[in-house]
Amino acid sequence: MKLVIIPTYNEKDNIEQLLSLVYSYVPDIHVLVVDDGSPDGTGDLIESLMAGEHKGRLFVLKRAGKLGLGTAYIAGFKWALDREYQFIFEMDADFSHNPKYLPKFLDAIQNCDVVLGSRYVAGGGVTNWSLIRRFISLGGSLYSRIILNMPFHDLTGGFKCFRRAVLETINLDDVKSNGYSFQIEMTYRAFLLAFTIKEVPIVFEERAEGQSKMSSSIFREAVLMVWKLRAAKDNLKIAKAKTNKR
Repeated sequence: MKLVIIPTYNEKDNIEQLLSLVYSYVPDIHVLVVDDGSPDGTGDLIESLMAGEHKGRLFVLKRAGKLGLGTAYIAGFKWALDREYQFIFEMDADFSHNPKYLPKFLDAIQNCDVVLGSRYVAGGGVTNWSLIRRFISLGGSLYSRIILNMPFHDLTGGFKCFRRAVLETINLDDVKSNGYSFQIEMTYRAFLLAFTIKEVPIVFEERAEGQSKMSSSIFREAVLMVWKLRAAKDNLKIAKAKTNKR
């Protein structure tokens, strides 16, 4: 069984079309929307869609407020592990992650444990970004790659697929990052635990609606968290969960 986890906050204008595209590429996939109390009614819209054409393959976790990207994914991972899902995806709600790549991820995950959607390998890229934003993004991945001694080119991207065993092994309650550094931390923990990781090229498309969630505080967290992860390397190697199942 396959599950895509999509965190949302005020994505009512995007989510219905995104779901249609996801199901057009992988009809038997399930989707879990983790909504952080969207004032625009995103969570309520999902509930109505659950009762209609997407019944049985669309689900929602409605949270009390804007609690952060990392905690949204952790909640989604735990929800997935309570069920029988074998392949668990992360994906944004704003069309920056094109659902057309989902079948490629599924092909790749047959021969590895984690798939990273990568903007910075051959065939990957970004659209409609300024030179400054490209520099920050490339620099962030290079910075993390050097400090953490990982061979991967795109460490800050949020389009991923995990085998169930990876999320069962990582101690999810011990994951501390909550912004974009969450993506770095999850990959680093999988890397230290000797899971096989593969990068698949994607083209990241600038969101068509709404505003970017990047902020100075999120950027600072990522800069500092990389050093904290490096300092905790030996502990992270053995920090396997007793079980993430409930």
